Amino acid sequence: MYHGKIHFSSVLIPCLCLCLCLSCSGIPYKQLTVGVPKEIFQNERRVALSPAGVQALIKQGFNVIVESGAGEPSKFPDEQYAQAGATIKEVKDVLASDVVVKVRAPTFNPALGVHEVEMMKEAATLISFIYPAQYPELMDMLSQKKATVLAMDQVPRVTIAQGFDALSSMANIAGYKAVVLAANSFGRFFTGQITAAGKVPPAKVLIIGGGVAGLAAAGSARAMGAIVRGFDTRAAALEQFKSLGAEPLEVNIKESGEGQGGYAKEMSKEFLEAEMKLFAKQCQDVDIVISTALIPGKRAPILITKPMVESMKDGSVVVDLAAEAGGNIETTVPGELSVHKGVTHIGYTDLPSRLPTQSSTLYSNNITKLLRAISPDKDNFYFDVKDTFDYGTMDHVVRGSIVMQNGKNLFPAPQPNNLPTAAPPKSKTVQELEAQKASQISPFKATLTTASMYTGGYLIYATRHNSLISTHIRVNNTTFTKCIFTIVYYISIYLH
Repeated sequence: MYHGKIHFSSVLIPCLCLCLCLSCSGIPYKQLTVGVPKEIFQNERRVALSPAGVQALIKQGFNVIVESGAGEPSKFPDEQYAQAGATIKEVKDVLASDVVVKVRAPTFNPALGVHEVEMMKEAATLISFIYPAQYPELMDMLSQKKATVLAMDQVPRVTIAQGFDALSSMANIAGYKAVVLAANSFGRFFTGQITAAGKVPPAKVLIIGGGVAGLAAAGSARAMGAIVRGFDTRAAALEQFKSLGAEPLEVNIKESGEGQGGYAKEMSKEFLEAEMKLFAKQCQDVDIVISTALIPGKRAPILITKPMVESMKDGSVVVDLAAEAGGNIETTVPGELSVHKGVTHIGYTDLPSRLPTQSSTLYSNNITKLLRAISPDKDNFYFDVKDTFDYGTMDHVVRGSIVMQNGKNLFPAPQPNNLPTAAPPKSKTVQELEAQKASQISPFKATLTTASMYTGGYLIYATRHNSLISTHIRVNNTTFTKCIFTIVYYISIYLH
């Protein structure tokens, strides 16, 4: 089958497809079958297409076949796929489809004793998370199959591609789930309370990394009433932390961390040293640390060292969202829930899979939108891969996403033209600095301050009128006034 530009020597093409290629019109959708296999990666519960996604592709003209039981872990039974128009078949038939859509990259199937790539047809198209830099052997296998590969992890993180950005979709879920898991392992409320049984202080949460996962975690933790602090090397990410009600943390060294592709750039040695001092200080104060820092194609950086973890309070919780890439926290055990010196470590590497229905729905939307965008023709499946393209265009999205075409390795993509440059940091006005200071007051203290003002005012009013309005009990003015000012004095000490 044909994908993109014509390479007559790269693959044997049936006569009909060859004629279509010569007319540069691609292949009719009705002649193509999309296969949805069941994920066989350990503990993976997601599925690449939801029943709604199947319906969307069938409406576009594709034929869709789904492996029996593929959607069961995501609460999508075979009956729903059949009602959406899909045909239910066995794994070998599904993997032999013209277009194969998966969540995890193809792997060895122990039940059948064969690799999934070996069951794919010659010159098929694969749409999946691939991570080509980490898995060169897989890329070689796909090349031998003359495959065309769209890597969902390589979709450029630009405005026009937001609807296909599967990394952001999964990171959003991981950030939310990280807070839920942390709350489950933490021994107190997240929110602060004043009850008849005593005062409950709010939990303090430090979030390292202001990407999609970090911001999702910040929003979730704030919604649960915690005091949230956020750190990132990028000024824009700090502003986003602030917009969610979190306290942005900065070091004294002025250096921009703005990078490309939605990631921060590598910082100077001086900045990193100041950053580590900040983390060491924060670990002694906070109850929960959630880290999200990743470097594409490399091991995740160690940001929280063993001594920092050991300085945390007994009962604290750390959630390492970079565990699959080695982890940001030195004491994390990837894939496991563990405890080190009284600090609970959540090192699960499958957080999106722990919300399988939601994850599968969003991932399915990403795939269907990507297919429609790269092949907008109403009748035929066709896309053009260009090596020269402008930043933020569909040509940029197509070239960045396609890491292999007809067996030819196209990774990494060339740099686009018209790359935007990061704006210099803007100095804050006096009003902005005052607003920032005011925003750093926790909602718990702000509420207590307001309540104290109203209560104090009411009680002083009652004293001056020689009565308590609500109970009409007469009291001695001098004694009562002393009591009132003693209460206000101690509240003011707490608030400061």
